[in-house]
Amino acid sequence: MTTDLGKVRGLGSAKSGTEHFWMQRVTAIANLPLVIYLVYFIFAHLGAPRAAIIASIKNPFCAVALSLAMISILWHMRLGLQVVIEDYVHSEGRKLATLLIINFATFFLGAVALYSILKMSFGL
Repeated sequence: MTTDLGKVRGLGSAKSGTEHFWMQRVTAIANLPLVIYLVYFIFAHLGAPRAAIIASIKNPFCAVALSLAMISILWHMRLGLQVVIEDYVHSEGRKLATLLIINFATFFLGAVALYSILKMSFGL
């Protein structure tokens, strides 16, 4: 239900808040086992030579788990930063610019992470 003034200004419900809320919760739940595996992987390979790390990442389970961890962590980060920016940046121009930077940076970091994992996994 919107007021007449809200209808004229087009300030009704965006109808995306619930989806955003649930995506944050889903990625947070997905991050639990994925981050535990990531931390385990890091500690298991502390001081290991590069060849041993690449041999581990050649295992399909390891490569998929690391890729899913990177995707889930970055997606969760983007959703959280979006909320912070929308809540605390009041200038529309700065808000839009910051959200664009966050989206492009997240996409770039994800591309670099997946490329690195795939390169080590397939030995290219």
